[in-house]
Amino acid sequence: MKPVKHLTTLANKLAMLLLLLCMYFFAPGQKNDIPEPHAFEQINNANDTTPTGWLFLRNIVINGNKKTKDYIIKREMDIKSGDSILTSTLSEKIEVIRQYIYNTTLFVNVRVEPFLLDAFQFDLIVTVKERLYIFPVPQFQLVDRSLDEWLVKYKGSLQRVNYGMKFVHYNLSGRKDQLRLYIINGYTRNISASYNAPYSNAKLTEGFYVGAGYAQTKEIVYKTNYDNSYAHYKNGKFVRDYWYINGGYTIRKAIKKTEIISGGYSHLQVSDSIISSSLNPGYFNSNSTSQGIVDLAYTIQYTNVNNILYPLEGRSGYFSLQKRGLGLTGGINMFSLEGEYNKFIALGKQWYTSIQLTGKIKLPFKQPYINQRALGDKNSYLRGLEYYSIDGVAYSMAKFNLKRQVLNFSIPTFFKSKTYNKIPFKIFAKAFTDFGYVYSEERPITRLNNKLLYSAGVGLDILTLYDIHIRLEYSINQLGQNRLATTNKTGF
Repeated sequence: MKPVKHLTTLANKLAMLLLLLCMYFFAPGQKNDIPEPHAFEQINNANDTTPTGWLFLRNIVINGNKKTKDYIIKREMDIKSGDSILTSTLSEKIEVIRQYIYNTTLFVNVRVEPFLLDAFQFDLIVTVKERLYIFPVPQFQLVDRSLDEWLVKYKGSLQRVNYGMKFVHYNLSGRKDQLRLYIINGYTRNISASYNAPYSNAKLTEGFYVGAGYAQTKEIVYKTNYDNSYAHYKNGKFVRDYWYINGGYTIRKAIKKTEIISGGYSHLQVSDSIISSSLNPGYFNSNSTSQGIVDLAYTIQYTNVNNILYPLEGRSGYFSLQKRGLGLTGGINMFSLEGEYNKFIALGKQWYTSIQLTGKIKLPFKQPYINQRALGDKNSYLRGLEYYSIDGVAYSMAKFNLKRQVLNFSIPTFFKSKTYNKIPFKIFAKAFTDFGYVYSEERPITRLNNKLLYSAGVGLDILTLYDIHIRLEYSINQLGQNRLATTNKTGF
């Protein structure tokens, strides 16, 4: 019976792989639904009549923005009234401008068109469709890291959910400033507020953000087991109290590069059982059950991609320096360096590939447990190893994707609004492989520390309204385990 069972399982896997490969190679290519300017024929004809091949931009006209200020849109354009541009480069320049404006994430659609006035002058017409900016949304949140973990590991228990209200305004004053308010109850309690103003000075090159919050939880992770699962502590009461204040100053003189200087103070108190010898005396590297934590950081970001929420072309990355604590060693003191590089390449005929390289190191290597999160934390994980928490003081990760757009269609709605009269869908079939390594000096080490980690798989990315990104991924890891995962995150 066992050989038959294994053959059946293998046949199912091969069938799934064959189906996805068929989608890759035989699905008809879909036309990109990005609006194309209509006036390029006029502009190209101007080549024959303009002796120098240069055109003078007389004016920029903005249409469709009911909330967003004109000068916020113009700030994202690397061209201004009075500039001259070579006719031969105008088409490419306009597409870049359209991408810059769309990447503000303020609009569902952006159209940029040149209007030829004569053989030497033109106007630029920018037409946008604004998103909904106000979201008062009832919240039903899972305590666990993913829907799969909640369903598989905890059997979909309603005792592991949070409920409440989330209010977000993504464009409060029309300057892309964001106000967020959270009131959450249930398995955890969370009250928080933040405000982010990216354009706070007259030149629109500087900004700031501030935030504060308070949280209580009935469960706390106090160590990582040998099998890379979390060990949780709970006693029926709230075992973790946490409050924080933070702020930051941003500098963005052009479009692609942003610098962030940030700082914050937080206070964390845990149940006295956590730091006992029977659980984890190294939780804080201290005999105290509470810690006041100072965090300072400097980050530089670079983004030059066609779509900031789901890039298919371009480059992005960041480098960050962080200092935790006011001392050099001992306690929660830490100095870390972290970086990431992403490259997205269009191969033609709806084929795309991408690579993501990430790394982080924390000094000194002797760190308390709360400073040792590495892979398996938030968005830093290998596909196929999402369930595993691999702690350490240094890690590196590489992710590779090969994908093809196989479907591009829209479904009409009953809304009369031209902005929401249809729901667009794009579907990409993909193959992927991930590699990683996490270094730890803790003894005993877990089974996935200090060794090469790898996984591979196939999947589908489904993109729809408001850049909702649903991922269906079938993967196999180095332990020989395979799983079908569903996530709704954006990006990689």
